[in-house]
Amino acid sequence: MTGSAIGDANATACATLVDEWVRCGLRHAVIAPGSRSTPLALAFAQRDDLQVHVVHDERVAGFVALGLGLDGTPAALVCTSGTAAANFLPAVVEAGLSAVPMLVLTADRPPELRGIGSPQTIDQIELYGRSVRWFHDVPAPDEADPATWRPLAQRAFSVSDAGPVHLNLPFREPLVGSATDLPEPIGPPLPVPRARAVNPQVAASYDHQRGIVVAGGRSGVPADDVVAFAERVGWPILADPCSGLRASDPAVTAFDSMLRHREFADAHAPEVVVRVGRAPASKVLSQWLVRVGAPVLQVGGPGVVNPERNVVAECSLDDLATLSGAANTPWLSRWQHADRRAEGVLDRLLADRVCEPAVARTVSRLAIDGDVALVAASSMPIRDVEWYGGAVTAHANRGANGIDGVVSTALGIALAGTPSIALVGDIAFVHDSNALVALARRRADLRIVVVDNGGGGIFSFLPQASELALERFEQLFGTPHGTDVVALAAAHDVDATTVATLDELRDRVARPGPSVTRVVTDRAENVTVHDELHAAVAQVLSSR
Repeated sequence: MTGSAIGDANATACATLVDEWVRCGLRHAVIAPGSRSTPLALAFAQRDDLQVHVVHDERVAGFVALGLGLDGTPAALVCTSGTAAANFLPAVVEAGLSAVPMLVLTADRPPELRGIGSPQTIDQIELYGRSVRWFHDVPAPDEADPATWRPLAQRAFSVSDAGPVHLNLPFREPLVGSATDLPEPIGPPLPVPRARAVNPQVAASYDHQRGIVVAGGRSGVPADDVVAFAERVGWPILADPCSGLRASDPAVTAFDSMLRHREFADAHAPEVVVRVGRAPASKVLSQWLVRVGAPVLQVGGPGVVNPERNVVAECSLDDLATLSGAANTPWLSRWQHADRRAEGVLDRLLADRVCEPAVARTVSRLAIDGDVALVAASSMPIRDVEWYGGAVTAHANRGANGIDGVVSTALGIALAGTPSIALVGDIAFVHDSNALVALARRRADLRIVVVDNGGGGIFSFLPQASELALERFEQLFGTPHGTDVVALAAAHDVDATTVATLDELRDRVARPGPSVTRVVTDRAENVTVHDELHAAVAQVLSSR
C-alpha cells in the first residue's frame, strides 16, 4: 500500500469510528496533544457536533474525561503513544472502580515497531489491566477490514456503559490523510446484559423493624426508588453526600456525629442493613456496622462492596418488596428527631466561625442554593461535607479514594455545562495544579475553594500525630510545601484571592468562575474544632 493510501486508511478508519460514536450519543472528546494520535485528533476536531477539549497534561485529561462521564455518557479520551498513555492510569482506575463510562483511545506504533527500541514506544497491551471492562488491540487501519470499524465502535461504546473501555490503535505513517467514503451505518448498539445474583428468600429472612438504609454513591439505583422504599418500611437513610439522597425526608445527615455518641449508637443498633451503592466515607459508620454485626443486604454498586464483611446477599429493591419493616412505629421519627437536634447545634456553632467544618458547610449550602455541582477531595473535604454539609449532593472520587485529579474532575463537570465547585485542600490543589493550564480560556464555570492548612490535614487525626515526634511527623505526614496558592493560580491568569470571613467566602463562591478562593486554617486547631463539635452533638443527644 502506498504512503498516501495508508494515510487515507488512517483518516477513513478514524472518521468511521468517530461517526459511529456520535451516532451512539458521544458529545465530548478530550485530547492530549501528540503526533501518533494525529488521525484520531483530526477525526474528532473535524466534527461540528462534538465538543473537543484539548488538555496538555494527560493525567488531567483523564480526570476531565471522568468528570464528563459522570452523567452516564462516556467521553472519548485520546493520547499519543508511550508514557502519555501511562498517565491516564489514575483516572482509568478511578473510573473502573466507580463504574464511570469512558472511551480510552491510545495511539500506538504498528506491530513492526514494537519491542525494537523505537522511540516513544512502550508495551500498551492491556496497559490498564482489570481496571477496564474491555481491551482490544485494534489492527492498523491499512490492514483492517473496513466492515469491522462500525461494529468495533458500537461494541466499545456499549460496553463502556459499565466502565472504561480501552482501544489501542496503531497507526503507520503518514499520519495525515484524507477520509474516503465511510462504511454505511448499521443498526443501533445493543445494551450489554448484566447478571445479578438474587436471593428470593431475602425478604422472608430479614424482615425486622429496626432496619436502616445506608446509601453511598454510584449505585445505579434511581434515588426516588430508594426514598420510596425507605418511606414504605419506615427506615432512616444514612445518606452519604455522593448518594444524592440527603435532601429526602427519611435522610439522616448528621449520622457520623450522632454515632460517635455511644449511648445513641447502642440504642439505635439495627437488626438489618440495606446498603445501596458503595460504602460512605464515614469510618465511624463502618466501625459501628462491624460492632453491631447486623446482616447487610447489598443493592446496586459499581463492584464488590463489602468493607465490613457483613454482606449476606446481593439483591434489588424489588426483592425486598414484601418487607414490612418498621412501618407505623416511631423508629424513623426517633432518628429524624436526633438528626434535627444535631444539625441545630452544628448550625449554631458554625454560624460565624472560620474553620474547616464551617467552610464545608458554607460551600455545601452555596452549592444547594445555586444549583451548582460540588466536587470534594477524598481526604478531609469529603469527610467535612459528609459530617457538616447538610442536605448537599456532592461527588468525590471514592472508587480509589485518592486525591488525584479532583480539580480536573470538577473541570470536566463544568465543561459539560454544569457550574461546579471544587472543595480541596492545599496539597490536593497543588497535586492537580496542571488543571489550571488554559483554564482562563475555557468556557468553564469552575469555582475552586482551597482550604490551606499548610500540608496534609487528615494526618493530624491519625495516630501518627500523637505517636511521632513533631519534626518527624511534619517531615513524613504534615509535609508543608510552602507553595503560594494564590500566586500559583494567578500565574495561570485565574482570578484568585484569600478570604478571611465566611461572608467573603459566600460572596466569592456565589459568583461564576473560573476562580480560586483560599481560606487559611490551622491543622492543630482543626482537630480541636472537630472534637468540640462532636462533643456538642453528644451533649445535645444526651439531654432530654
